[in-house]
Amino acid sequence: MNAFKDAGHLFRFAGLFVLAFVVFLLIRGYVVPKSFGQYGHYRGAAIAEIGARPVKYAGHEACETCHTDQANAKSKGKHAHVNCEACHGALAKHADDPAAVTPVKPDSAVLCARCHTATAAKPKGFPQVNPADHSNGVPCATCHQPHNPAIADAGGAK
Repeated sequence: MNAFKDAGHLFRFAGLFVLAFVVFLLIRGYVVPKSFGQYGHYRGAAIAEIGARPVKYAGHEACETCHTDQANAKSKGKHAHVNCEACHGALAKHADDPAAVTPVKPDSAVLCARCHTATAAKPKGFPQVNPADHSNGVPCATCHQPHNPAIADAGGAK
């Protein structure tokens, strides 16, 4: 028992460690939601919360039902697999009541540059341009048809 003669500081440290662990567990009980871990390492109530949010996107099928002319042009072009709402924004309200909400016509000079500005990270076959050199700020729709950009309008070039 001679080994523990001067070990009081070790017992005090062990006591503080146990106390800190108990405090941690108490705080964790109040901070961590009750549904945490219900479906793995996630909060189970998050599923219901996300499901309760209003629907914002209609999906390209809803757009193509009414806008068949644009859908046909898009289906023949390079943007065939780009969903309508990727460019036009969330349009569930427009799909529900077309007269109530009018979609905004995007500024093609800004919108097209989001995907087509040249960077080394994009695949070599992906159409890339430097907007300042290519169009000098002129909207892309001046020369290209947005739903099928490979087709140039009468006044412009490819």
